[in-house]
Amino acid sequence: MSIWGKIAGAAAGMAIGGPLGALLGALAGHMFVDREAGRQLSDGDGHGERKIRERDEIAFTIGVIALAAKLAKADGTVTRDEVEVFKRVFPVPREEEANVGQLFNLAKQDVAGFDSYAKQLASLFRNRLGVLEDLLDSLFLIAKADHALHPGELEFLRNVADLFGLTPAQFERIRASHFGLDRDDPYVILGIDRSTTDDDLKKAYHRLVREHHPDKLMARGVPAEFVRLATDKLASINGAYEAIKAERGIN
Repeated sequence: MSIWGKIAGAAAGMAIGGPLGALLGALAGHMFVDREAGRQLSDGDGHGERKIRERDEIAFTIGVIALAAKLAKADGTVTRDEVEVFKRVFPVPREEEANVGQLFNLAKQDVAGFDSYAKQLASLFRNRLGVLEDLLDSLFLIAKADHALHPGELEFLRNVADLFGLTPAQFERIRASHFGLDRDDPYVILGIDRSTTDDDLKKAYHRLVREHHPDKLMARGVPAEFVRLATDKLASINGAYEAIKAERGIN
């Protein structure tokens, strides 16, 4: 079952709790929910690990949608079709477009502030900082869809990063990879200085490959539909490493 189908099932029978769970409850009240999907998710196959993984995948996806909806209001632009922007970044099957659009609009209209969503996600993934980085990366991809980062969007993203517990350095690294003037600089992409030794260069490269491999993201609870995060970043990391090797004459 795709993550979009799992969301419908979660609305029927899988409690997440908190503001994210409230969004799912609101969704259930506005759509016809697949009760069979709900039973599959709530009953499962008796394996706790599978249920936890499904919960994390759903929480990640709902979190991205909820925060993206709040982000859409941060630039003050009301004419942009924010749902279309989201779908350009993360393709949604045609049969699920209405449900995702409904969820997006519910989050945008919700009186709950973005901070309530960010705090719940920070709590859910507090021992997996990489997932929170992936979430912030997703939001930057959405912000980048109109080829500009507005001051309101930057402030919003910085506040989300703070609530996630990310350091200013981590935030700047992610921001620079999308919007920095030197975002094509291979040293910036790898997060190292030009004075870094060849050995440390290799270590930094292999660490980043491990962290951003698609399988690693899925193991952290990121749904398969979001692996574009990993594939794009991994290609950038590989390209940066090859560029620095060529510059230094390393085989």
